[in-house]
Amino acid sequence: MSQPHEPAAGRVVSPFSDAENSPRGRRRRGKSPIWIFVGLFVLLGLGVGAFFLTHYLNDPLRTLEPFPVGKYLENYKAVVGSRFRGDLQVENDLGWKEGVGRVMVFSLKNDPHPIVVMIPADLASLYFIKGQNYVAELGVKEGGLIYAYSCRKN
Repeated sequence: MSQPHEPAAGRVVSPFSDAENSPRGRRRRGKSPIWIFVGLFVLLGLGVGAFFLTHYLNDPLRTLEPFPVGKYLENYKAVVGSRFRGDLQVENDLGWKEGVGRVMVFSLKNDPHPIVVMIPADLASLYFIKGQNYVAELGVKEGGLIYAYSCRKN
């Protein structure tokens, strides 16, 4: 008769030391490419989401109210000194004066009334073509002149 294996004094022996290796310890090679593909897809999705979230949060005009055309036409003095966001579409160019800027006619989304906007000389690098869309930070100055503080192509 064989006797069970006795551990040496002071030595700790695992209760599983006599067990045979099971096939569960082997890796399945068929599923690895699927998990790599899923992982890459998730990383790509997170990267695209982070890009758009960063782009949205870094937009300085996102917190501004839309330009109130009705309120401006009713009484421009009520909006003098305030700044607004304007989603503009180019309608016409009324002229340019060196050192002063360009006077443009724009239409706003969701409003049929055109507005005349002064584009300052420091934004002279912008080239406006009828039908193009821009986003601008607009303000109303004394006398009712609508002034673009910043403008970028949308």
